Amino acid sequence: MQRTSSKYILKIVVVGLMAALVFATSNLQIKLPVAAGEITRIHLGNSMCLLAGLLFGGVTGGLSAGIGSCIFDLLDPVYISSAPFTFVFKFLLAFVCGVIAHSKLNNGTNTKINIMGAILGQLTYIILYLSKGFVFSLLEGNAVSTTWVTTGQRALASSINAVVAIIIAVPLALIIRKSLSKTSFSQLMNTRKL
Repeated sequence: MQRTSSKYILKIVVVGLMAALVFATSNLQIKLPVAAGEITRIHLGNSMCLLAGLLFGGVTGGLSAGIGSCIFDLLDPVYISSAPFTFVFKFLLAFVCGVIAHSKLNNGTNTKINIMGAILGQLTYIILYLSKGFVFSLLEGNAVSTTWVTTGQRALASSINAVVAIIIAVPLALIIRKSLSKTSFSQLMNTRKL
């Protein structure tokens, strides 16, 4: 019983720590105005979302990514209305990455599988984010041509975010995994149920 309790406490600590890293790196950003007076951003938050999934698996990584990104949105008036979508989309980004990275074929150490997980996690997010933006733009009464321009600009920023996130997260995960393997966090990194 004591051991199980310690494991849950450790999971809570990991989610909190990784959510804080996601929030902090989401603040490292460049805001870009797009058509229809909206804003998109290039930021480093996705790198920590991927890192959480790569290190700790689907659910733990997903919760970390979703909570950290959602808190960022809740504290910025520009994004506050998107917070529920952000929680789900970023959760799925890290979840997809984490499930692949911690699949039966991989224990988080195969670089090719980690890259594939990171790419598929980012693609999941980009598709959801662009689809939401496209639909909401049309519902707001924007012209179809304006909606396509805005979606294209968001796609460019999202693609830059994705490439940067993968370049940062995959090697960083391998480095951090080596260090964490000597600590009590190793039990969370090797559990496929996360």
